[in-house]
Amino acid sequence: MSSLKGFLAPQTPVGKSAIVPDMPWFYSGNLITVEYRTNPKNIKALLPTGVDLVDEDPGAVAFIWADWQSCSESKEELLDPVRSQYLEAFVVVRCKYDGVTYSRCVAIWVTKDFAIARGWFQGYPKKLGSIAVTRIFNRGKATAKLEPGSQLGASVAAYDYRLATARVTLIGPSKTNGFVNGHPMLHNRWVPSISPGLGNSLDQLITMGGVDLDLGEPWYGSAELELLDSPWDELSSILPVEEIIGGYYREIGVTFNGGKLLLDKSNSKV
Repeated sequence: MSSLKGFLAPQTPVGKSAIVPDMPWFYSGNLITVEYRTNPKNIKALLPTGVDLVDEDPGAVAFIWADWQSCSESKEELLDPVRSQYLEAFVVVRCKYDGVTYSRCVAIWVTKDFAIARGWFQGYPKKLGSIAVTRIFNRGKATAKLEPGSQLGASVAAYDYRLATARVTLIGPSKTNGFVNGHPMLHNRWVPSISPGLGNSLDQLITMGGVDLDLGEPWYGSAELELLDSPWDELSSILPVEEIIGGYYREIGVTFNGGKLLLDKSNSKV
C-alpha cells in the first residue's frame, strides 16, 4: 500500500485516479447568503457534546449558495472545467467550544463527487444535490446586475425533492457579508469501525479556515427563504425560519491548506 499514490481513494502507482489532488486547494466563486433566526433549541440539538451555543444571538443561521470554480496548484482542472466547476448550498450556525466562537456547517449539498470527497475530509456533511443560482454578468439583458433593485434567486433539491428556495433583492454595498459564517469552522471527522459495536475508528474535532482571502465588496439586501423537508432530508423541521435577518451577495477567493486537530477520541481497534 505504501507504494501507491493518491491523496484520497482510489490510489494507484501514479496517483492520477485519486478523486481529489493534494492540497492546497484554491477556490473562486460567488456567494448568495440569507441569514435568519430560528429557536436556539433547534441549533443546540444539532451540536455534539461539549459544544455550546454562542451567547449573543444564538438562534442565527446562514443559508449560503456558492457558485465555485476550484483547482489544485497545477491549475490543470481549469482547462477541463467539468473537474473544477460546481455548486453547493449549505447551512451554517455559530457555536462555542473551549471559550472560542466558531462557525459550523450542519447541512450541505453539492453537485460533484470531488466536492463531496473534499468535504468529508474536512468534516462537512456533504450530500449530492441539484442546485441553481442566479449569476451576475457584466453584459446583456439576461442577467442581474450588481446594483440596487437587482434580484437573485437560488434553490436546492435532493433526490428530486425541493428543499430550499431563496430570493435576495439587492439594496446596496455592505460592510460585511453577514455575521454567522464569519469564524473558523468547527467540524467533526468520523468513520465508524468496520467491526460493529466498537464505536468510531476516526473520531476527531477539528477547526479550519481559509487563507489568502481575496474578497469582493459585499452587497446586502432584503431576502425571502422557504425551507422544506423530504422523505430523505430534514431541513424545515430541524431549522425552521422564525425571522429573516437579511440577504447578501459577495465574490470571494480563498485557499484551503489544512486545519488543526482540537480533540481526538478515535478508537485504536479495527
